[in-house]
Amino acid sequence: MIFISGSLKRDPRNGPNETMRDPMRYTLGTAAKATGKSKTTIQRAIAKGLISAEKGRDGGYSIDPSELHRVFPPLPLDTVSRDPKVDDTRPHDTAPELRVRIEALETMLTREREALDEVRADRDAWKQQATALLAAPPKRRRWWLW
Repeated sequence: MIFISGSLKRDPRNGPNETMRDPMRYTLGTAAKATGKSKTTIQRAIAKGLISAEKGRDGGYSIDPSELHRVFPPLPLDTVSRDPKVDDTRPHDTAPELRVRIEALETMLTREREALDEVRADRDAWKQQATALLAAPPKRRRWWLW
């Protein structure tokens, strides 16, 4: 039996060579969920030595919760159980005001697009005139003044 300091325990019911995982330790995925960080962030902290963790034979990490939460605070319980689609921070009676404002902004956007189209048309006309003047042969000037 390979014993990795604290991550595996002997189960007295199964005999001396049988082991079981310590249920009080985090894997990399459960540590990420408990802190709200990504698995990569947790793994980088382990690699830098900020968090001590044991690596099992299967390549997975076993992280002590107190060691993890020393560096990354745990998520509050209400953020885990709360439905993210429901937004309670905005009052519900402002919807008519927002609709009016959206309509006004859409009208303003339409006017700005029309003005932009007009400016582009003017630019193209000036560009065409400048190209025509440059392409035309220059008028021959006489050297005498009379």
